[in-house]
Parts: sequence; structure tokens; C-alpha cells
Amino acid sequence: MTAQNESEVKDTAITDNEEIKKDPEEKPSSAKKELLSWLKIILIAVAAAVIINCFIIINSVVPSGSMESTIHVGSRMFGFRLAYLFNGPSQGDIIIFKYPVDESKIFVKRVIGVPGDTVEIRDGVTYVNGTELDEPYLNETPYAQDFGPYYVPEDSYFVLGDNRNHSNDARYWTDSKGNAVNYVTRKEILAKAVICYWPFSSFGLLK
Repeated sequence: MTAQNESEVKDTAITDNEEIKKDPEEKPSSAKKELLSWLKIILIAVAAAVIINCFIIINSVVPSGSMESTIHVGSRMFGFRLAYLFNGPSQGDIIIFKYPVDESKIFVKRVIGVPGDTVEIRDGVTYVNGTELDEPYLNETPYAQDFGPYYVPEDSYFVLGDNRNHSNDARYWTDSKGNAVNYVTRKEILAKAVICYWPFSSFGLLK
């Protein structure tokens, strides 16, 4: 072997040794990059969940039986926050809203009267603008009581529970001074209740 060949072998050996030394240093760097990649994915997922929950949907649990048998106690449901972005609720919609007497509480009821309507209950039968309202969703015959008439003002809605005989709704609300609070304003409405997803036995669109 010539001196030149020996030199080439030595140079190659040195180069190979240097590459072997670099491998352990690259592994922590690669693990760090993977960790950062996962952190980005998690942060994006959390941000997306927050945005969806704050601006697109609302996830609610129903604590009372005021909407039975349409929505049962303990049911979980999704509401669509953008449902009334351009138009207000329609009669028959189920809405999720801030309780007008105490906005820290969230209620769910059915819209019976919209702006301009006159709602009256006579002998337990509901009339809107003088016409008897067809209410197939009622779970039982309402008590023969009289309420109203209620003249629904602009940007306001008159709401009742489907479990008419056991519902704390617009017929009974009063403020701390005892003044009647019979309407939900549009700004108090959070979403349209769209789907019940729990329990599975109650899964389905709300109507």
C-alpha cells in the first residue's frame, strides 16, 4: 500500500468516526421537533374547539323537566348559535337563552309568539292572534287556566315549556320588584336548539 493510499484510508476512517459521533446529537433535536409538532396540533385543536363553542355551537344540559317529553331531564343537546344571524326565531322553534330575570341562568323553551303577535291562553288552550294553536308536542292536556293576553313587542318573543303544567316560563316570570317579565329579547337568545345527542335513546333532531 502506498503512502497516498494509507492517507486516504485514514481520512475515510476519521470521517466515518465523525458521522458516528453526530448521530446521538441529532436524536434529541428530532424528538424536540416532533414534540413541538404535537403541541401545535393540540393548540390548534383547542383553539378550534373554543371558537366553535363560543361562536358556532352551544353544548347544553337540561336540568329540569319543563320541556318533557320533547327533551328529558339530564338530556344533552347542541344549539346552533348562528341560526338567527339574519332572521329571528319562528313560532315553534326551541331556543336556548339567558333567563331574563337572571342572565347567569340558561333556559330552553319553545317560541309561541313572535314580534307583533297576541298570545292568549283560555281554559288551557293557547291562541295566537285569535287562532287556536296546534300543539302536538304537549305531553299532557294543560290545566284549564287563563293567561294573557300578551302583546309581543318588537325584538321580543313569548316562550312556553312543552310540559305546560310543570314549566317555569313566560307566564310566571317576575323581577325582584314583582313586575312581570313576559318576554325574551333577541339579544338574550343564544342559539336554536338543534339536536339531542344524549342519552342515545333520545338521539334526534329537535322539533
